[in-house]
Amino acid sequence: MNIYLALTILISLSAGFAYLNQRFIKLPFVIGLFALSTVLSVFVISSKLWLDIPIDQIKSYIELMQINKIILNILLGFLLFAGAMQISWEDMKKQLRPIATFALGGVLLSTLIIAGLFYGLTQAFNIPIDFIQCLIFGALISPTDPIAVIGILTKANVPKKTEYTLVGESLFNDGVGVVVFLALLEAVKSGEFSFSHFGILFLQEAVGGVMLGLALGYSLHLLLKSIDHYESEILLTLAFVMAGYSFCNYIHVSGPLAMVVMGLMVGNFKQSITMSDVTHEHVHKFWELVDVVLNAILFILIAFVIIVIEFETKYIFVGLISVLIVLLSRVIIVYAPHLLFPKLLNLNKSEIKIIIWGGLRGGLSLAMVLSLPQSETKEVIMIATYFCVLFSIMIQGLTIEKLAKSSAV
Repeated sequence: MNIYLALTILISLSAGFAYLNQRFIKLPFVIGLFALSTVLSVFVISSKLWLDIPIDQIKSYIELMQINKIILNILLGFLLFAGAMQISWEDMKKQLRPIATFALGGVLLSTLIIAGLFYGLTQAFNIPIDFIQCLIFGALISPTDPIAVIGILTKANVPKKTEYTLVGESLFNDGVGVVVFLALLEAVKSGEFSFSHFGILFLQEAVGGVMLGLALGYSLHLLLKSIDHYESEILLTLAFVMAGYSFCNYIHVSGPLAMVVMGLMVGNFKQSITMSDVTHEHVHKFWELVDVVLNAILFILIAFVIIVIEFETKYIFVGLISVLIVLLSRVIIVYAPHLLFPKLLNLNKSEIKIIIWGGLRGGLSLAMVLSLPQSETKEVIMIATYFCVLFSIMIQGLTIEKLAKSSAV
């Protein structure tokens, strides 16, 4: 399948599902597309029972698409930049302490909690799996997904203070999760784990990503300030995202963190002198459109993952129980600092409930699990990850608005 044909199919499905959702189903955009594409995936899998559909050929096409690389190496940079541009730094800065707590300490603690419980769960089902593989599952499922969070929360009428905490956490904690995931994956490949090497890799990826994001953001600021021509300025932002993200991957620093920092700078740093009102409107409208189109493609791709998964009964049970494990870890990492350091977070019980339930998982987790080396262990982790993402988007995403309304009463 060539790239143009694959893109044609993705765009056509996205447009068709978007129309059906807006015309008949009327679910939030992200949830509607994910639900419809999941139904399509289930239909394709089950159709081999009554139709002569080349399911194996379809699976091979999907595997050749390399969904993990599309998400991690292409879509993620655009989506994070577009999401960060929409965030008010002044509002997010007020929630910097809870954001930092959940994005750094929360991911590390969640990784350990999930790994321990998942290891016990797999042993109970007599599934041979090493503890380091469980740590990998913990690392890839711990970060809340910025794309899912931004796409759903902005339509859910969540209180602004809570929304900025969740969005800020999700924008930054994916960088931490990716760094931890990569370090553990490298340990599996090399056969040994070193805390010193882990620390060096973390500093290189995380700190390097932030520093490069600042450099790219300031350079882009200077270029945008020197001209007043919105077509050229849109092209400049597009070029900086594409070239900057590719450069981050080349020098092995966190591209996601760099794009978040650059997006925050473009959307907030001396914006009154960087862009005219006309340019500001056109640039933001352009990136809003990019955000919508790529979100549609992303959640179509996510649902396609179900076609390449080989389901076994005991793996399904592990996947269902994994949802409870991930929810429990979320409760612990949010409630623990709230109980121990209430003044640090400055959040009330209603806000804590929304933050717990609003910790959505999405495409980033599935992209990471798809990048694992092929093995029986990968199948177990893929099923567990998919169930967690499915529950997160379809159940948590649909009920977060009701929770916010009930908490406000």
